[in-house]
Amino acid sequence: MADWAPILVGVLLFVLLSPGLLFQIPGHNHTVEFGGCKTNGSAIFLHTCIFFVVYSILILALDIHIYPG
Repeated sequence: MADWAPILVGVLLFVLLSPGLLFQIPGHNHTVEFGGCKTNGSAIFLHTCIFFVVYSILILALDIHIYPG
């Protein structure tokens, strides 16, 4: 059986943590901007670090598994 947790968690976090889609840290004019759909290099780096930390906690530390069927 294939474990679908890494794929599903990765896709979900990628969508939620895309800079500028829901929120952006740091924003252009404020610390946090919501729904701006604009991004910068520092926001991309920070969202990548957040993605890595949350993904590692969910997959490695909490040992989440999703099996079909």
